[in-house]
Amino acid sequence: MDFDILLIGRKLPHSLDIDRKYKTIRMKLLFNKGFLFYAEYSIRLFFKLFFLKKDILLSNDLDTLLPNFLISKIFKKKLIYDSHELFTEIPELLDRPKVQEVWQSIEKYIFPKLKNVYTVSKSIASVYKAKYNINVKVVRNIAPALHNKAIDFEFAKREKGNKKMLILQGSGINMDRGAEEAVKMMQYLDNTLLLIIGSGDVFSKLKEIVNELGLNEKVRIKNRMKYEELMEFTKIADLGLSLDRGTNLNYEYSLPNKVFDYIQAEIPILVSNRKEIASLVLENNIGLVVHDLEPKKLAQEVRNILNDDVQIIKWKGNLAKVKRKYNWEKESQKLKTIFSNLK
Repeated sequence: MDFDILLIGRKLPHSLDIDRKYKTIRMKLLFNKGFLFYAEYSIRLFFKLFFLKKDILLSNDLDTLLPNFLISKIFKKKLIYDSHELFTEIPELLDRPKVQEVWQSIEKYIFPKLKNVYTVSKSIASVYKAKYNINVKVVRNIAPALHNKAIDFEFAKREKGNKKMLILQGSGINMDRGAEEAVKMMQYLDNTLLLIIGSGDVFSKLKEIVNELGLNEKVRIKNRMKYEELMEFTKIADLGLSLDRGTNLNYEYSLPNKVFDYIQAEIPILVSNRKEIASLVLENNIGLVVHDLEPKKLAQEVRNILNDDVQIIKWKGNLAKVKRKYNWEKESQKLKTIFSNLK
């Protein structure tokens, strides 16, 4: 849309290199978690924004909203709030009520004053509408159209041989996202490989479970990688997993972007019974919704899927059609509409 873009974030020791068509700033912080991280990041972001040229401010999630809001008021600039999740309901805050209360106070103070807001699912938009009487637009985290669907068969042979492959991917594989159950499930599956790619709070725990249960031949865990490389693995998978537990409203209403990656790769999807994602899978008939994440029962569901060639063919046929509907090229038109009508 002919904007000059500047993306500001933080850089961690394991952060991948960035090669974007716009400018980026990644700050190295003294603290990388907890209250001190958020305090340092907010203060440094405030002063960074203070001295930079800006016409429009885009705040991504509640942890960046306060400095963006203050700068927008000081310089009388338009502010957009992009809420990628129901931040005050994330599991990391549920057992820390005092910290949760701080974030709720920030949200409660700023949100009613916002004029341009969008989020990632209709359910989250409805929550915000009920709490703050603000009309929130929906722009989903939909993957770009996958133009190169061709599978590298030598790569596939090397990675999975003659085994069936399950994949669980994402940069936020944290607590209550079903990764532990997925690993434990592999005790009960033969001739099957589970590939986990990404990052998250439970990665070290997953590796411990793999070692404890002797699953090194059945489970592979890979760190975050560039999107194009990731999709080469996704394309050769036989089943994509998204197994969030219903322990909090954020997961209940989430619509993970990995599901749209699976759609673009045309692989059937196995999901837990969370409101938004279950509706997506059932309405389009592209996979199965499970109600019980107990590892042995989960393994039986996977076994049934992998042995049902007729059902897999039907799902794949639907995926080939659905991928033309769910892609970023179409979804991004909503974002263009928002930026063309800022208040």
